[in-house]
Amino acid sequence: MGDYFCLEHPETLVLATEARDARPGAVLLAAHPFYPGGGGQLPDRGTLAWSRGEVAIASVTPAGEGAWIELAEPAIVSGPVEARVDAGFRRMMRELHTDLHLLNALVFQHFDGALVTGVQMNDDGSARIDFDLPAADNDRLRRLEGPLNDLIAQDLKVSAIRVPAAAAQAEKGLVRSRSVAPPPSADGAIRVVEIAGVDRQACGGTHLSSTGESRPIRILKIDNKGRHNRRIRIGLD
Repeated sequence: MGDYFCLEHPETLVLATEARDARPGAVLLAAHPFYPGGGGQLPDRGTLAWSRGEVAIASVTPAGEGAWIELAEPAIVSGPVEARVDAGFRRMMRELHTDLHLLNALVFQHFDGALVTGVQMNDDGSARIDFDLPAADNDRLRRLEGPLNDLIAQDLKVSAIRVPAAAAQAEKGLVRSRSVAPPPSADGAIRVVEIAGVDRQACGGTHLSSTGESRPIRILKIDNKGRHNRRIRIGLD
């Protein structure tokens, strides 16, 4: 996942590329700027423009440096192509993902290293994150909204580095999911996202460059999901 163009160049929303193969409703691009989805983050939305028009994308399947792009209609794309990411949707996903990192860090710190059991971001500006918290006080969890928004307001730098897979697995707290670990990149390393002074964990999604770029967050609801899980629902204010 660390090899995706969108992770190295998250601000590049338009990329000139070419069609290497095509069939009605799908095209193989030589390169692309789209995030294909994963880890609870929705795939990018966007369009492809070429000599005969413009068509919305439906899904992205990485293939080396390029990707097979499923289209929203049975067009046949050929020649030079301009791949365009939906800027508003990408921005919302980056906000939600960054804010989930902050919430994850607060829960990890204040609830004895509780691990994540599931994440899902939604296209309405909301998200949910599940934690293994069998005996947590829900009111105490709700009170994290203030500290969460304080961290957003501090405008903390967000950056990413690569850590060798063995070192990442050995570092306590770097992998926070109980069931899923981010896949290594082509060089065998794990992508690690750092929020200055607050969070450091393995992650393969897109994020803001600083926390202050996010809108404030509201904790919408806390659900008990089975004997162990607590589900925290958040929304962009």
